[in-house]
Amino acid sequence: MEDRKCSDGEYFVKRRVLDELRLDEVAQKGTWSTKPTVGERMTESLRCSVPRLKQAALSRIPVLSWLPHYSFRDNAIGDLVSGCSVGIMHLPQGMAYALLASLRPVFGLYTSLYPVLVYFIFGTSRHISIGTFAVISIMVGSVTERLAPDSNFNGTNETGSVDLDARDESRVRIACSLTVLAGIFQILLGVVRFGFVVTYLSEPLVRGYTTGSACHVCVSQLKYLFGVTPARFTGPLSLIYTLVDLCRLLPQTKVPELVVSLVALSVLIVVKEVNACYRQKLPLPIPIEMIVIIAATIITHFCGLTSKYNVDVVGEIPSGLKAPQAPDTTLFSEVVGDAFAIAIVGYAINISLGKTFALKHGYKVDSNQELVALGLSNTIGGFFQCYSVTSSLSRSLVQESTGGKTQVAGVISSVIVLVTVLKIGSLFSDLPKAVLSTIVFVNLKGMFKQFTDVPLLWKTNKVDLMVWLVTFSSTILLNLDLGLAVSIGFSMLTVIFRTQLPRYSILGHVSGTDLYLDTETYKEAKEIPGIKIFRSSATIYYTNAEMYLEALQEKSGIEIGKLLTAKKKRDAKLKRQQKKEKSKNKAKKQSKAESQLSAVAERRVSTDELDKGAVNWAYQHDAAAADSDSDAGCHVDGSITRASPRATATHSVVLDVSTTSSVDTVAVKTLKNIFRDFGEIDLDVYLAGCQACVVEQLETAGFFSESLPKSRLFVSVHDAVLHILSTRRRTDLVLDMTCSTQM
Repeated sequence: MEDRKCSDGEYFVKRRVLDELRLDEVAQKGTWSTKPTVGERMTESLRCSVPRLKQAALSRIPVLSWLPHYSFRDNAIGDLVSGCSVGIMHLPQGMAYALLASLRPVFGLYTSLYPVLVYFIFGTSRHISIGTFAVISIMVGSVTERLAPDSNFNGTNETGSVDLDARDESRVRIACSLTVLAGIFQILLGVVRFGFVVTYLSEPLVRGYTTGSACHVCVSQLKYLFGVTPARFTGPLSLIYTLVDLCRLLPQTKVPELVVSLVALSVLIVVKEVNACYRQKLPLPIPIEMIVIIAATIITHFCGLTSKYNVDVVGEIPSGLKAPQAPDTTLFSEVVGDAFAIAIVGYAINISLGKTFALKHGYKVDSNQELVALGLSNTIGGFFQCYSVTSSLSRSLVQESTGGKTQVAGVISSVIVLVTVLKIGSLFSDLPKAVLSTIVFVNLKGMFKQFTDVPLLWKTNKVDLMVWLVTFSSTILLNLDLGLAVSIGFSMLTVIFRTQLPRYSILGHVSGTDLYLDTETYKEAKEIPGIKIFRSSATIYYTNAEMYLEALQEKSGIEIGKLLTAKKKRDAKLKRQQKKEKSKNKAKKQSKAESQLSAVAERRVSTDELDKGAVNWAYQHDAAAADSDSDAGCHVDGSITRASPRATATHSVVLDVSTTSSVDTVAVKTLKNIFRDFGEIDLDVYLAGCQACVVEQLETAGFFSESLPKSRLFVSVHDAVLHILSTRRRTDLVLDMTCSTQM
């Protein structure tokens, strides 16, 4: 290879045409293996040393790696302010989201305490806020209400009404068992390094699912806003049935609760908009949720709203912490599907937020360790009567924007929640449930904003739009569990369809360059006479191998089946003629036989000379069959019949496989058949752009042989074309390209 001095925008290269054999020689391809053997890997994994033990401890317990180096000077103030801000948010959101899970508000406070401390030890993200979240809460609530409906507890107390204490106790037991099982799933997936599973949940899928979940959350909270009690529906279309029942009950609306809801909602919306508009000027966002809760509790208590207007309040909030309890393992079989769905959705939300903040602040989040950390938060929290957790977007944004640098901010927020549970929680017993519902509504704003994805995806990617719409629709109509399963299945189908329906194209040469582009896209890309260059935009494997062959024939205009059939007919006809001539020769006299044999010999010499001129015997003309052959699309030219003018003009086919990353047995067999069938009709086939891993797979599959050597593989399409032209002695086609290539 030779390089020459060149001006800006140009480069000059002079080298030999490289096929696979020459490439191995020039690049000195190694035959050694840098990968350790199975035995070496086993030995290394079982080897124990102090540095290895230390590394394992630091990777599994990340707090040991960063807490000893914690800088109080740089981080303490920011973490303190951030922790206090997030802690104040934890209190109203914890109590409000507990209602979504069909649990008492105090269990939302527990959920905002224990899992945060566990994540502080095992988590790798510095900015996300672990705790209650609307989507996970509604998923937990759908399970608790399904397994412990109100109807199961009618008449179990002295008054004959619903025994709320027994019902709530049963729901807590169900929620804890569900949480522990979801945590176990997450831990197992993290230990086997299955963190990549979340990559199958695309962003449109997650956003469509959370938007659909927000609609479920919204409908579930309407009963508190209007003060009505709709019937409970389960299964597909339950959201629609619930909405219809709510509309039926609107005449029974409790006006005092509606007024409380509207006032609280108005105040929350106005102040949150102020926070958003002046977030750059305000040192801290106004804790309007906490202010509304305190004000509503005071007004309800001193104005006697509960006794006068029968406003529904949260009731007694017990002070202190409860001893840990083992989950009810007999419930695992009933909640296993829901637990797995919660584990996957919770992790998807958590890792997406974690990676967003990590990318912004320049650190790395370990996806597998995040699975373990979230799993331990759920598992340990389940023993302390917490329900499933994940990160919250609103709290995480506040934690990051108020100066939080590490998870020490999470510990400080936990201290605030702990103080509330121990000393202050009982003061909120007169808090109206309608106020908590308004807090949930206001915090759904970000999710409902995701509806703007629809026009954006319509402009950018129709397939992603279909994933979003199918996910949203299935979540609305089929509920959260079935909706997730359907959306994942549809997303997988889109991946399959994309690989099964790639774009096939014939490439043409751009004059003055070594570029070969799609002739249908680029006007200056011109086909080279006699050479068809074919490319697929996807990897060739078993699902699209047959379509690859069909597209090759369609795009190149070479119909293999018809040409092979015509060749076989002509071969059979030639054999019959030779057999007839041989039988006639035996019946005739010796003198006549000698003259006839000499005539036949002369004819064979003439045909041999034609054969040397690249005349294909498969297309040898027979006058008796001229009419029938013309019906099949053939035409006569002297003594040679050709099946198609396009086919006769083509003598070589180049398959650009640069987009293929791997080949399976079906793909190898398809390529072999292409080489064999095209070779039978005197067409040369070449491969171009094979990656090294693909060449190794072809070697392993026994693709190469004496009839199919490695010299049929070329580094690039340009190398293959130059080889074909030099082999065909086509010096008149130098592709208008000397040793220079202009950029």
